[in-house]
Amino acid sequence: MAFLPISREDMEAQGIEQLDFVYVIGDAYVDHPSFGHAIISRVLQAHGYRVGIIAQPDWKNDESINILGEPRLGFIVMGGNMDSMVNHYYVSKKRRDKDAYTPGGVIGKRPDHAAVVYCNLIRHTYKDKPIIIGGIEASLRRMAHYDYWSNRLKRSILLDSQADIISYGMGEKSMVEIADALDSGMDIKDITYIRGTVFQTRDLSLAYDPIILPSYDAMKEDKLNYARSFKIQSENTDAINGKTLVEPYPNGVYVVQNPPQMPLTTREMDDIYDLPYERTYHPSYETEGGVPAIEEIRHSLISCRGCFGACSFCALTFHQGRVIQSRSHESVIKEAIKITEMKGFKGYIHDVGGPTANFYHPSCKKQQKNGVCKNKQCLFPKPCKNLNVDHRDYLNLLRKLRELPKVKKVFVRSGIRFDYIMEDKDDTFFRELIEHHISGQLKVAPEHVSDKVLSYMGKPPHCIYEKFIEKYYRFNQSMGKKQFVVPYLMSSHPGSDMREAVKLAEYLRDIGYNPQQVQDFYPTPSTMSTVMYYTGVDPRTMEKVYIPKNPHEKAMQRALMQYRNPANYELVKEALHIAGREDLIGFGANCLIKPRQLKKEKVNYKKDDLRRRKNNSQNSVKKEQYHPKKRNQKNKKKRGR
Repeated sequence: MAFLPISREDMEAQGIEQLDFVYVIGDAYVDHPSFGHAIISRVLQAHGYRVGIIAQPDWKNDESINILGEPRLGFIVMGGNMDSMVNHYYVSKKRRDKDAYTPGGVIGKRPDHAAVVYCNLIRHTYKDKPIIIGGIEASLRRMAHYDYWSNRLKRSILLDSQADIISYGMGEKSMVEIADALDSGMDIKDITYIRGTVFQTRDLSLAYDPIILPSYDAMKEDKLNYARSFKIQSENTDAINGKTLVEPYPNGVYVVQNPPQMPLTTREMDDIYDLPYERTYHPSYETEGGVPAIEEIRHSLISCRGCFGACSFCALTFHQGRVIQSRSHESVIKEAIKITEMKGFKGYIHDVGGPTANFYHPSCKKQQKNGVCKNKQCLFPKPCKNLNVDHRDYLNLLRKLRELPKVKKVFVRSGIRFDYIMEDKDDTFFRELIEHHISGQLKVAPEHVSDKVLSYMGKPPHCIYEKFIEKYYRFNQSMGKKQFVVPYLMSSHPGSDMREAVKLAEYLRDIGYNPQQVQDFYPTPSTMSTVMYYTGVDPRTMEKVYIPKNPHEKAMQRALMQYRNPANYELVKEALHIAGREDLIGFGANCLIKPRQLKKEKVNYKKDDLRRRKNNSQNSVKKEQYHPKKRNQKNKKKRGR
């Protein structure tokens, strides 16, 4: 199976006169199941639709959107595998210098807010052609949301983009239903009933049994209304018990979010990942050095979707949901065999997992019938009594992969939820993970050491991580291995004041870890933590939360995590004074930094000889105090005389 057409020449070569859909994307075209545009386009193709790709069009040129002609049914638009604003900017809002999803890693090949810009580019030429918008950027902006880069509450992306409908979440089912409806002759404005979609209307009767959220104007007027709205949204992310949500806008406009699409069955997951992907970037990028993002996933396997960890700073709940959807062993092994036959495969499968690798089945049996709990998490603040903790199925999959011909090693690099491991009474998975699936170091995400901050993060108490680490090194020692742990830690998360940041620095001191890179909290759309950052309250309780927003304070919190770096000395010193922790400035083993000797002041000796002698005397005393051995030697000489 060839790549999908990206030019008229490709269309002619494949015998296509007119495409059904033109798919406009912010990434380079990579035909691999780790890329959303590859999955959606191949799924539509499998259902008989002809799809062409326009990758990274010149948004300043109307003609760039016309290279494949007018599609029969409509345009599909996706900003990229990563949010375009996160792709372009560091949390400091400084411009990044590389884009892993662009040929050669070149930056600037897509606009800011790419999905909005592409849709408006299309609408400028095609006034009435249906536009379906999807992907992570649209999915997480489907309702009013805080935009960190402009520091304001923005409208639903549906309104700003002039698109007709949003396919939110992973989108396979909703996209096929939309395509079938359009193919049957339905007007895009009449497609208001499909799960996993968002549409706008002036007729509220089109929303079935809705919950009316605070209006956009009310949220702009009072941030607390936005916190209340987000809490309701977070309680309705499940396909079984989620309700239709309606967000009112001025002039009688309503943005309506239908309940999420139903989770994929194992058979449906298998069918999607068995589609004829080329598993690499389009050959036209070869002369530019290829697409860097492929290297991380070229020899990796996706085994599952969804995450019931529900960390506050993560948007997975809003995008993939909390229900785990997994592939069969046969499907994963079939793909693994394809990888072993690829050019350049050296015997190493780099990863087997998903958002959280060791979540391979739903968290409990009840949710398969009743949906996930609205006001209760599976692991936070402590594991639910109904939690099904069992690694056996995932472990059996890893064992089968290890036994494949040509496979030397199978690594697990995607997230491991350590608190879930600690709940497992059977240590077999933990032991085999250490013995077979770690490449010298295991990356885990405790995120912080302060229980207060961890509670805002939706993470387990720090003592759970300590028990995990103790067990990890004990198992390593029993196997004669010297493998390490690399902890992911975050600064400046809501709730982290300077005293909590100092606790994190002390922990790094105690474990002897000097992080080369520091992860600062990044307020991205549609996360609980971002709502805290914007509103100053925890939406779960509506209680006030301390928010480190000042750039200088954030710099101090980052510097504390790298206190050993001499360039951070003044920031660390200031932070310790603010926290009232001057005890950490000194020469003791527990101190973070040493006091710096002040430079000698310039003195006019001719005018003040007395002051000169006094200063010299004081300096000599200080030198003796800091060199006790020399001072004792001088005392002995004096006594000898």
